[in-house]
Amino acid sequence: MKRVTVENLVHRFSLKVLAGEGQLQNVITQPRVHRPGLEFVGYFDFFPTEQVQILGKKEVTYLHRLSEEERKIRIGNIVHYHPPCFIVTCGEEGLTYLKHHCVEQGIPLLVTKEPEVTSEFITKLDGHLVKELAEEIAVHGVCMNVSGIGILIRGNSGVGKSETAHTLIRRGHRLVADDIVVLKKLSHQTILGTHDEKTKEFLALRSIGLLNVVRLYGRKAFQDETRIALDIHLTKWEKDALYNDLDQEFQYEDYMGVKIPSIEIQLQPGRDVAGLIEAAANNWYLKQQGYSAAEEFMSRIEADMGNSETK
Repeated sequence: MKRVTVENLVHRFSLKVLAGEGQLQNVITQPRVHRPGLEFVGYFDFFPTEQVQILGKKEVTYLHRLSEEERKIRIGNIVHYHPPCFIVTCGEEGLTYLKHHCVEQGIPLLVTKEPEVTSEFITKLDGHLVKELAEEIAVHGVCMNVSGIGILIRGNSGVGKSETAHTLIRRGHRLVADDIVVLKKLSHQTILGTHDEKTKEFLALRSIGLLNVVRLYGRKAFQDETRIALDIHLTKWEKDALYNDLDQEFQYEDYMGVKIPSIEIQLQPGRDVAGLIEAAANNWYLKQQGYSAAEEFMSRIEADMGNSETK
């Protein structure tokens, strides 16, 4: 299982440590955070003890209004479960009592350096944890963002993946990763493609060498990650191996239980492979909008036949 520590969050979100400096190596294993509410009134049947606990203005105001004895009981009931840490989003004023409990129980108490809207901070933190704790694999290929659509380009070594990526970059599309593509499963429907840091911004071209696409073509030539929508497999040309049907049915490639539509594109001298990938990406997008060129073509044929019969 992947691990994220409280210290990772301190650095990532520039959090101030009020208590628990010695426990910053506490491990966070859950990709979602929790905002306690019912727990403050004593209901713990579904309390996610392994999640980061977020206290916003609503929770802190409630605690401030309690008597000292009530506050001691309600906070004590929660810290008893030893969550990984508490993060307060509305400033540190008046948190002496909470700091005391956290010091006593050895739980990190963190505060955002500036007050933040709690729901917005939760969205950012959830997104970060989901990515960091996601199941992931590394595959050989190239990842591109073509017209806003994430595409994984696969094929045997030397087939021309990186050269095709370079052509796409020259046409205004963006490189995400070359050679090693890291795939992260964010949900049962979503695969995120990214790089492995070492290869960030680099594209390797045979006969040319290693290129930094940002230095060559500017920031617009690269992005850190993209949701994978299409899997494209480049293969050598085989006569009569492909069909010229009006509407090609997608095959699917399985990545960590998520099925991604997959297309085979055969290579032959003179074929505009980059152009075909652009067409595939745009056609996929139209299908998501409910449009099918084949259906429109057939409706025109049927309409024409109907007109002929009435003459």
